[in-house]
Amino acid sequence: MVVHVVMIKFLEGEEKEKNLKLAQEMIDGLMGRVPSLRSMETGINFADEERAMDLCLRATFDDREGLKEYADHPVHREVIDFLKGVTEYSKVVDYDTDRR
Repeated sequence: MVVHVVMIKFLEGEEKEKNLKLAQEMIDGLMGRVPSLRSMETGINFADEERAMDLCLRATFDDREGLKEYADHPVHREVIDFLKGVTEYSKVVDYDTDRR
């Protein structure tokens, strides 16, 4: 199994909370629409630390090819296009695990 973790920092401003919630809905909505996606979990941060990110997602796939299919899928690309306009940056970790 492959685990894909992304942490996202959103642009500050009056639209931040709305954009956070919309992003979470869009990401959660990928389940059932991207065939290679096995699970998706998202969370909005509540920690009040300078190093904190705003949104985290954890997705799983059967293998690296499944992750690549997800990355290239048009529905996922729509989410990425939205995020590019409302975020400062993101960090990613992809790793293999034998847990199923």
